Amino acid sequence: MIRYTLKCSADHEFESWFASADAFEGQKAAGLVACPVCGVTEVDKTLMAPRVRPGRAKAAVPAPEAKHQALTKPQNEMEEKLADLRREIEANSDYVGLSFAAEARKMHDGDIPHRSIYGEAKAEDAKALLDDGVPVAPLPFTPTRKSN
Repeated sequence: MIRYTLKCSADHEFESWFASADAFEGQKAAGLVACPVCGVTEVDKTLMAPRVRPGRAKAAVPAPEAKHQALTKPQNEMEEKLADLRREIEANSDYVGLSFAAEARKMHDGDIPHRSIYGEAKAEDAKALLDDGVPVAPLPFTPTRKSN
């Protein structure tokens, strides 16, 4: 896996992971790499500094001037808003895991009472739900129960 710092034609900067440099180029050529802020697909790599890990003795003590914080702490306003959205969804919805598509369809068909749910679905199952008029939307985060 490789992480790239990317910038869209509207000057929004963001990061994304790719399986390889060829995977990035292929996705970019197919118009699959888009800015999460404005949706523009005119995206290019920007200057990136490699992350070099110090020797084991020094790794135990983080540098006081370290720019990067823990992944769980939002680094900017957009990440804070996403964290708020995540907390709201997880506090007010039931996690149904991999049975999301089946549960959503049962609610839509009136087989079970409506309630707010979130979970995971295969792309083809999510597309089938949308094609059948079931109101679903992808979440911009991985559910907490699936995080490492």
